Amino acid sequence: MGEPGRSIEESVARALDLARSWTGWDGVPIPVDDRVYTPHKAIRRITDHLIDHLAEVEARLAGVPTIPDHWHASAITTPGDLAAFTEEDLAEATSRLTRLAQIWVVRLDSLTEEQLDAVTPGAWTIRAIAEHLSDTYYADAVGDLAVTRG
Repeated sequence: MGEPGRSIEESVARALDLARSWTGWDGVPIPVDDRVYTPHKAIRRITDHLIDHLAEVEARLAGVPTIPDHWHASAITTPGDLAAFTEEDLAEATSRLTRLAQIWVVRLDSLTEEQLDAVTPGAWTIRAIAEHLSDTYYADAVGDLAVTRG
């Protein structure tokens, strides 16, 4: 897979590349499978996903139990998810997500191969978590709106 932190950084870069087209979103939620997505919902889910798994990894490395999340994830669409996605929102998302990606790069680069691949019963390895976070599902759900709706 290459360097796990870099894969997360690349997925964030892809999401932000797609998000550049979202400022022209027409306000109509995009159905995908049994859910709907909007630009704000995609950014919320990417951010929450990075934070959720970061908390899991940090707790595991510290040897303390993880705190289960109680987020509704993509099962809900909040009123905030339905708001217009502006240039300011893009700037905020860019700052937030690039900083989160950097935290992941720094954290994962500090780990040994043994730590990345250590098996914890009932959990993914840290390398598998990084691979999971490299999936751009939420950003791809909204897609490139310049192409699909432009």
